[in-house]
Amino acid sequence: MPTILPNEQEISQEVSPALADALPPACQRLESEISKIIIGQQDIVRSIIVGLLSQGHILLIGVPGLAKTLLIRTLADALALDFTRIQFTPDLMPGDITGTEIIEEDKRTGGRAFRFVKGPIFANIVLADEINRTPPKTQAALLEAMQEHRVTAGGHTFELDEPFFVLATQNPIEQEGTYPLPEAQLDRFMLNLWLDYPTFDDEVEVVRSTTTGQITHIEPAMSQSELLNFQKLVRHLPVANNVIEYAVRLVTSTRPHQDDTPLFVNEYIAYGAGPRASQYLILGAKALAAIDGRFTPLISDVQQMAISVLRHRVIANFNAEADGITVQDLIQRILDAVPT
Repeated sequence: MPTILPNEQEISQEVSPALADALPPACQRLESEISKIIIGQQDIVRSIIVGLLSQGHILLIGVPGLAKTLLIRTLADALALDFTRIQFTPDLMPGDITGTEIIEEDKRTGGRAFRFVKGPIFANIVLADEINRTPPKTQAALLEAMQEHRVTAGGHTFELDEPFFVLATQNPIEQEGTYPLPEAQLDRFMLNLWLDYPTFDDEVEVVRSTTTGQITHIEPAMSQSELLNFQKLVRHLPVANNVIEYAVRLVTSTRPHQDDTPLFVNEYIAYGAGPRASQYLILGAKALAAIDGRFTPLISDVQQMAISVLRHRVIANFNAEADGITVQDLIQRILDAVPT
């Protein structure tokens, strides 16, 4: 079925053409600045920018030494935003993330009162390093901040500055002393990105550039106000009905024992993705369209977002594990099965 494009009047009412024209070169500058430090990983960098424009949080999974932390710090430098890094450990407490109340004495009157000291969650870009190394109680301290962009402590609510962006990292091969993330928290992450080893040529360049005394300076590629405007622009991009219907059909096809669910889904999937996946598929497709200078997303944009949006929301059952079928394999089969 061909994509039905919104008419020109609808586009002009909702989207500023000047702002839409400014977004692609701004993203190119951002990618260029990041590439000064990060060699290769262009697809990962593009996906992180998509998440940033979509106001979605990201879970990065990769073995040690793939520059996950460096990538996120470089992103913050290229955006000139406040950045904090929280190292998640088994003894980390919720107050170590959100902040804590202390008793403060007024030197003039001698009176005492509680004062809230803000924690590292109060930043624009927050790196939750090795998030699965802390118990669920502490992991839950992130939930309200990620969903509502605010923190409640001591009976008071504190709003977080915008933009607010959480990037969490996980090590997939070292499972001793780790706590799997609850499904409710996994669902708060828009994207699940897997970092692979660099290519031979990229690794040669990494070694060459990091074993000298040369210092690389990052220039801000986008202001805070520009980023906020770009985020609003992505939200206001119009989407054709058939693109939305395709995204929802893709997500509902991950749910076993539903109408029109493929037979292999009933056989291999225990739980499918929820409605938040459909929302993120469309937001990610909008961001991809905006980066490419288009006023509306296509079905191909939804397909491009499918694996990173669905990978952590689809739970395979024992049959899939026994037959050596991964969640990514199942998502690809669903992409092949759902008509466009």
